[in-house]
Amino acid sequence: MPPLASGPQGPDALKPLLATVLDALATGTRARGGPLPAGGPRAVATRLRHALGDILPEHGDPTALATLVHALAEGAADPADPLCAAHLHCPPLAVATAADLAVSALNPSLDSWDQAPAASELEALVTRTLAAQAGMADALVTTGGTEANQLALLLARETHGPTLRLVCGANAHHSLPRAAWLLGLPEPVIIPTPTGTLDPTALTHTLTTLPGPLLVAATAGTTDAGLIDPLPAIAALTTTHGARLHIDAAYGGGLLFSDHHRHLLTGLDTAHTVTLDLHKLGWQPVAAGLLAARDADDLTALHHHADYLNADDDTEAGLPDLLGRSLRTTRRPDALKIAVTLKTLGRTGLGTLVDHVCAHAHELADLVTAHPGLELHAPPTISTVLFRPTGATDDTVAEIRRRLLTHGHAVLGRARLDGRLWLKATLLNPHTRPHDLAALLDLVEGNTPR
Repeated sequence: MPPLASGPQGPDALKPLLATVLDALATGTRARGGPLPAGGPRAVATRLRHALGDILPEHGDPTALATLVHALAEGAADPADPLCAAHLHCPPLAVATAADLAVSALNPSLDSWDQAPAASELEALVTRTLAAQAGMADALVTTGGTEANQLALLLARETHGPTLRLVCGANAHHSLPRAAWLLGLPEPVIIPTPTGTLDPTALTHTLTTLPGPLLVAATAGTTDAGLIDPLPAIAALTTTHGARLHIDAAYGGGLLFSDHHRHLLTGLDTAHTVTLDLHKLGWQPVAAGLLAARDADDLTALHHHADYLNADDDTEAGLPDLLGRSLRTTRRPDALKIAVTLKTLGRTGLGTLVDHVCAHAHELADLVTAHPGLELHAPPTISTVLFRPTGATDDTVAEIRRRLLTHGHAVLGRARLDGRLWLKATLLNPHTRPHDLAALLDLVEGNTPR
């Protein structure tokens, strides 16, 4: 019989397998040789299919673990490579990844206390600690910003009724209007954001003319340029007009750890709900999202009863009721890796990582500004830099990005602002060095890798 990951023999069974995995990660990374596999989608698919062979053979293959981990690493976009800087996709910390292994081995499920006795208490401690950082009372663990935004709209609907209307800027994350559709809410009101942030004057006009109830969603860290809406002004307007406020800080929430940058989130604590996501500026393996609520009573709307999980007599006897902590039933204790990270690094340690990536963004912006052939969109707010070759057409910008992807030289994103297409560098690797940034610009120019 194949060995199990937990139980008395679990650690001994895992040790040789972990060595196999680590070796395969190393060989796969060397075979890739860069931030992205070369050749484009068809070539990557061909190599993977060749390595995989028959996915369900008649008889098992004892080398499958090494083969497939190698193939996955060889075909990965590696966020730990300084030239992989397209998305809000961070390189996870080693200590967080090691903690996640323990979760996989023990396999607790946070839908009832008897499946996760210690994990349920740990999650409660972690969520309240992180909620307090944002000026909130409590928080729920989610799969990321999308689920957190959906829960924010759900809680608002349960408080204010099904006629609640979402008001947000065109800069808001796509998950917000999608959540309004999913929940059957009225068509959202999308306010144009030509400057990239939500304009209080435009918001005032909307709040004055629209009947309530209204939910205003502001953004602290847009996905295109990392911009932060004017939170204090928006909060004042929602108070004046009796609207509910949600702030999507999935990207910018990590600034709370930094003494140098947390002032950018002034006003965050005025929201009714806040989205946080530590698999962005928190260096956690996916997934590590949270929805924080200023009023813990708002979370009672999620209460649900299933006799086999939270029977009344069990709850009355003192067994914690976990079903109201999520819309999901089976779910991993993602709080463990977060707790290990918080405990290991402390707030100042995480703040230092935040400061590093923000500084890297300013360094890259300075290099772009000093380069005669490149144009900077604007100084960075967090760790995102938008730039493009001077005088290039949008088609040329798109082709540059695809060229870098196809050759496996670099991973850059794209963003459309001011009616033009920009290359997007989202810098989340605290180990990035100045020569990495210079190499990135060389590649954009069409020079061969150094």
